[in-house]
Amino acid sequence: MEVYLVGGAVRDEQLGIPVKERDWCVVGTTPEELLAARYRQVGKDFPVFLHPDTREEYALARTERKTAPGYHGFTFRTSPDVTIEEDLGRRDLTVNAMAKDGDGELIDPFGGRADIQAKVLRHVSDAFQEDPVRILRTAKFASRFAALGFSVAPDTIELMTQMVADGEADALVPDRVWKETEAALVGPDPRVFFEVLRECGALAVVYPELNDLFGVPQPAKWHPEMDCGLHTMMVVEQAAMLSDALDVRFAALVHDLGKATTPSELLPGHRGHEQRSVDIIRVMAKRLPIPVACRELAVVVADLHGHCHKALELRPATILKVLERTDAFRRPERFEKFLLACEADARGRTGFEDRAYPQADYLAGALAAANTVSTRKLIAEGAEGPAIAKALRTNRADAIAEYAQSVA
Repeated sequence: MEVYLVGGAVRDEQLGIPVKERDWCVVGTTPEELLAARYRQVGKDFPVFLHPDTREEYALARTERKTAPGYHGFTFRTSPDVTIEEDLGRRDLTVNAMAKDGDGELIDPFGGRADIQAKVLRHVSDAFQEDPVRILRTAKFASRFAALGFSVAPDTIELMTQMVADGEADALVPDRVWKETEAALVGPDPRVFFEVLRECGALAVVYPELNDLFGVPQPAKWHPEMDCGLHTMMVVEQAAMLSDALDVRFAALVHDLGKATTPSELLPGHRGHEQRSVDIIRVMAKRLPIPVACRELAVVVADLHGHCHKALELRPATILKVLERTDAFRRPERFEKFLLACEADARGRTGFEDRAYPQADYLAGALAAANTVSTRKLIAEGAEGPAIAKALRTNRADAIAEYAQSVA
């Protein structure tokens, strides 16, 4: 039995970045022998085992053959005579198709180390096109390593484009689409993920709502970049700078989806796009397993980002309505995320990237002022029943008014 370190651990070692987890490939053995050595089998589709001490994953070397459309249409062969080179040959990208033996020697049959030095993400072979998930994974790796200067090889983009044209991307299931999207969104350059998908045509398949934004105009006075799709990418980029939170970044991504459905006679304006965006987000959340926190924040940002941008001009009563509609009194942490997503929207415009966003501090101050109103005090002063809620709103509006005057 021979054991090889494979996959991301070898790649990251070559890149000089910390290795987060290690995967192993086992050659020259059988499931029965691993079970006898106290390994625990966990793989259903093919034999994967957990080491009895380290709990790291050990997979038997295997080959695979395409038997049907989609990424479930494969048969696998595991046998003691499958070599490490054969196992590496079924992988997606050359940078992920390297291994290290027990002596620390690099096994690199497809030029992964050279592609790392050239900062290129390239498919191992034409077998790449047999698995549509590789479109998503390539876009994810492009976003993960964009800051290191990596880009997708033109011939790989060409192959991905052909896969989309052949309908392979149509087989991608919602769970896997969201899994790869989530990984990209919390990464360092989520914008690149969506740009790579758009370049090969896959964005129109997995996120038609986003793809439809490209080419839609908006007023140059407020959006020098003009294109709604470009604006969205800029907002995602700003959100990644402002927050590591998945829900903030997702809200930034989908806040303007309604602009893609603006009637042509209203362009380049987008009156009413906020409610249309909310409706589209809710439909999207039925198609994809988007976490509740992401969906809820996205709906609030889509609905009220315009009010946030105009906060300095709003009357105290209107500010109070914004605080209530965002549930700021009960969920102050989410309100902070709402402000971050709105700031990303404001800064996600050509020439506005480094602009201050005083609206966030202003609304945070208004919330703090409104929170000084005590329900217990109102009750002590004689308020009862429905009058309590009415008095609470009146006093909160007054407190916001005093705060506005103090900072004017």
